[in-house]
Amino acid sequence: MSSYLVTGASGGMGSAICRMLAEGGHRVWGIDRQETDGVIGADITSLPALLSALERIRTEAGALDGIIHTAGVYDLASLAEMPEADFVRDFDINLFGLFRVNQVFLPLLKEHGRIVIISSELAPLHPLPFTGIYGITKAAVERYAEALRMELQLLGHQVIVLRPGAVRTGMLSVSTEKLNAFCAGTKRYRCSAARFMRIVDRIEARSVPPEKIAEAVDRALRVRRPRLVYCVNRNPLLLLMNALPKRLQLMIIRRILE
Repeated sequence: MSSYLVTGASGGMGSAICRMLAEGGHRVWGIDRQETDGVIGADITSLPALLSALERIRTEAGALDGIIHTAGVYDLASLAEMPEADFVRDFDINLFGLFRVNQVFLPLLKEHGRIVIISSELAPLHPLPFTGIYGITKAAVERYAEALRMELQLLGHQVIVLRPGAVRTGMLSVSTEKLNAFCAGTKRYRCSAARFMRIVDRIEARSVPPEKIAEAVDRALRVRRPRLVYCVNRNPLLLLMNALPKRLQLMIIRRILE
């Protein structure tokens, strides 16, 4: 029986991963901003909260076989208009949160332990308009994961990245709300929520249930030699768009949204 820590445990992907691991006979400690039944309240932007969770998990688990990162935030905003506080907050959650959790809980990780980081299919691609902050933070996450992998291999640990496409979680409805709010509030762009939503809908139309992500995580934790990167539900339109010359991409997006 193995022991795992899951961040963002109350979210769609986090809760699905917790369930799958528990049903597989493993011990699971989930953390999220708010404490709920079976989930420890610990905000990943707060070092004192994480240190408090560490003492509880150290007492109950003793050691961990793996750390799975699902906590994150998705914003739709204009880089020219979004408040600096929002820009910093997205980095604080999506990137610095990983850094804090790994530093705090690394002493509990057993030899040959594994760290699984949920990134995004957008991370290696050219960003679409108004998804820039999300793409920037996820690209930074992947560079962080690569650097961490180089270092932790020297301690006998493995770092695995999972790039999901659209997943049927609460983020899909949140993206609609944020898009409408952006289009209603922007002063610089002639923003058509309907036009941009058509792009979003095409990307999210091929969404998969969070259990698919849980299955990929379970596989990455079980196999003897896991891949460095797992891709789940890649969107062919995004891949095709990314294969075009950059100037052509710019022209297409401009014609669609203007």
